[in-house]
Order: sequence, then C-alpha cells, then structure tokens
Amino acid sequence: MKEKATVSDTRDLTRLTLSEARDGLAQKTFSAVELTDAFLSAIETANPALNAYVLATPEVAREQAAQSDKRLASGEAGALEGLPLGIKDLFATKGVRTTASSKILGEFKPAYESTVTSNLWNAGAIMLGKLNNDEFAMGSSNETSAFGPVINPWRRKGSKEKLVPGGSSGGSSAAVAADLCLAATATDTGGSIRQPAALTGTVGLKPTYGRCSRWGIVAFASSLDQAGPITKTVRDACIMLGAMAGYDKRDSTCVDRPVPDYEAALGRSIKGLKVGVPQEYRVEGMSQVAEALWQQGIDWMKDAGAKIKEISLPHTKYALPAYYIVAPAEASSNLARYDGVRYGARVPGNNLIEMYEATRAAGFGQEVKRRILIGTYVLSAGYYDAYYLKAQKVRTLIKRDFDAAWNDVDVILTPTTPNPAFAFGEKTGDPLAMYLEDIFTVTVNMAGLPGISVPAGLSSEGTPLGLQLIGKPFDEETLLNVGQIIEASAGKFAPEDRWWS
Repeated sequence: MKEKATVSDTRDLTRLTLSEARDGLAQKTFSAVELTDAFLSAIETANPALNAYVLATPEVAREQAAQSDKRLASGEAGALEGLPLGIKDLFATKGVRTTASSKILGEFKPAYESTVTSNLWNAGAIMLGKLNNDEFAMGSSNETSAFGPVINPWRRKGSKEKLVPGGSSGGSSAAVAADLCLAATATDTGGSIRQPAALTGTVGLKPTYGRCSRWGIVAFASSLDQAGPITKTVRDACIMLGAMAGYDKRDSTCVDRPVPDYEAALGRSIKGLKVGVPQEYRVEGMSQVAEALWQQGIDWMKDAGAKIKEISLPHTKYALPAYYIVAPAEASSNLARYDGVRYGARVPGNNLIEMYEATRAAGFGQEVKRRILIGTYVLSAGYYDAYYLKAQKVRTLIKRDFDAAWNDVDVILTPTTPNPAFAFGEKTGDPLAMYLEDIFTVTVNMAGLPGISVPAGLSSEGTPLGLQLIGKPFDEETLLNVGQIIEASAGKFAPEDRWWS
C-alpha cells in the first residue's frame, strides 16, 4: 500500500484527473478529507487572482468528505465517492447561496436542490463551492458577472495581459484548468460549455437536449439550455455525465431512457466511421490557426481509420441570427419572474410598478437588459411573425440539415471557436463581435444535439484551441470515443506558468 498523502504533496493531489483521484481513493493512497483539503487550500490561494469561485463552501465540503471516507471504508462508495467538484452558480444548491451571478437574486438560498447536483451528491461527490459565470449565463467571456470577471489561467507568450476564460461557464473552465476542482458542472445554451472549454484547454461536453434534467437550474432559454460537465480529460467527462444524467419527471423535457456506461464506450476502433466536414463552417474571420487545426483533426481521423466526407449544412449561416432571436425571446419570458416580490433583492418604490422597475433596473446588468429588450421586442405584437416565428422556422430547417447529414455520416468535426482567448475589453463594447464567438456552437443547441470540445492544439500566442465533435441525438458514446482519439493525438495542454499559485 502506498503511503498516505502528506502536506508537501497536496498540490500534486489537485493535479490529478477525476479518474486518477477515484483510483487513488479506492486504493487508499489518500483520503477524501485530504483530497478536499488540498483543493480548499488551492482555492484560498488562487481565487483572489482568478475569481473563479463566487462562494467557497469549506464547511459543507469537509462534512461531505468525512461522510465519504466512512462510505469508502465500509465498501459503500458511490460512483463519485469523495471527489471534489465545483458547481456553476446557475444550479440551485439547498441552503447555499445561488445567484446566477446577478445582483437581482441577492443572498437567495434555495430551499431545494437541483436534480443534477442531487444526482452528484447521491453518487458521493463533494461540493467545493459555487463557480462564477456570466450573469444569467448571458455572455461569451464571463465579463457580465455581478461578481466581476473570471481570469483565464492561460496567458499569451511573453505577456501578462489578462485573457477571458470564455463564457458563460468561465468559472467552471478556469477552475478546472487551474486545478481548483477535479471537474465542474456547467450549462450550455449556445456554446457556454464548449467555447470556454476550448479557450482554457479543457474538455467540455454539451449532452443531447433532454439527457440531463433542467429542474433546479436557473433558466435562460428553456428550449436551448442543457447541463453538462467541464473536465480535464474525455474519460472524466464520461464519469461526470454518467452521474449527472438521468430521467426526472419534474422536467417535462427530460427524456426517459437508460444512461449508458460512457466509460465502456472508450477505446473502440473508429475504422470505417464516417466523419462529416461541413463546408459552411469555413467562415470569414476564422483565424488561420483554427483552420490549420481543423485540417490536423481531419488528418488524425484519417490516421485512425475514419472516412472523411464533405457535407453541407446550408442553413448554418442563419443559425446565429435565429439564435439571437429565440434565446432573448425565451429569456425575456423567463426573467419576468424576477420582480423583487417573492425572492432575491428588492428596491422600494412608491407603488408596485415602481418597485418592479427599480428592482429590475438595479438588479439586472447591461447585457441581460439588452437581451430582455431584444426578446420583448421580437415577441411584441406586429413583430412576432416577422422575427420570432421566422426564427423558429429557421431552427426547424437547421435540424433538417443535420437529420439529412446523419444519413451519410456518423459524427461531424468542426473547430470549436474561430479564435483563441482574447483580452478583457477587446470585444466588450461590440456585442456583435462577442456574439460571433458562438458561430460554431449555436447550431448544436438549435438542433438539440450533443457536442464536445476537446483540446487540440495551441495558437501562435501559446494559448489553447479546441476541436468540436457534433453527434447524433443521444449518441454521446460515439462523441466521447472519437473525442478520446483527438485527445490522444493532440497530447495534453496545461499553462506553463502557474502564476496564480
């Protein structure tokens, strides 16, 4: 038996992958309490520099870890027993402040637990704290959070300029990249798992719509939102999704079907697998390094025995404008519940209407207000048919494009983002430039498909880029298996300078 972990090697404990930590606990190399304390120490040191956590929960974590050690000792361990995770602040956590990184929710502490986090705790996982995100998940850079921006652990070569970690799950991606948790929960409405994963050198999996319950997750756009994990490796994504997924009768959009053993899908040959390359994803403005990386991914697929097929997804060019009609429309409806009456912050007024107006004016940030205004406009009388109804028709056509493609290919390979991580303020004043960050990811949400971003290379600036795989509905197993081949071909990526620690 190996010696127990000591104080001198606790930093090494935080660098473990989820699967490595699982094995170490099973072999009694270290305890859940020791593992948890290592992460809590790392958070205390690094969070002032990165701002990945909006709330650390050391008391909760240590109590959960102590219970995990008892179950590990008695042979009653769950699938995630003793493994410390970070939770995006969009997931309701019973008795623990949940704000969606917005002022309007104030010090709100839910009296209930989201289904996804309940599944994780039932599997034995440990909560280290709540992770920062763009306010109400609206953003692609984590600059809209009421708690301030998250800093990407990666830096450009020879520069100390702060870079964005992507969004909206920027806290999740930064925390995983900086070893402040073994893995993290995240949500994806138009790319909010995959885009930040690509910009931080982590793995981001957006499952099929309906694979994970949305119950207890603060809603942005209900027909697009889906929970998923951000992890250090593809295998870790398998482990996380296996615990997060499952049918929930409280969510009418959650699909009642068995959750596969995703880990068992890894290692299969992809000889003869048909990989689609959509010509419409070769867009103006895509960096040369992203184009080169895409070609590299195609070569890796060929080397593994896959067949490459050029395909057409003709309505791709309409996806982004359609998304930025559908998503704000649903947001304007969902966010109407934040009125200062039932929960969250309240700003007094002379009457009820004034109180509503004052509360929302003070509570919502600029990007959220912008999207509420857009959504209210496109749903208003006289514009509903011209905008919202037309966008929904486009959405149907986008889904039909994919349905036709599945007759010819098994999986689709694209870049995840058009460019590597950018600096703070570079795109903040230009909403259109920011929205274009999601150009390769929004189609997946519009069609309800699964997608994964896997680290695949470094830009000329020394910052990470990812490749995206898009799969058939509920075929996450193929995505994960092919994703691991990209991972093995590309190698591992981690920031050379751990400046935050």
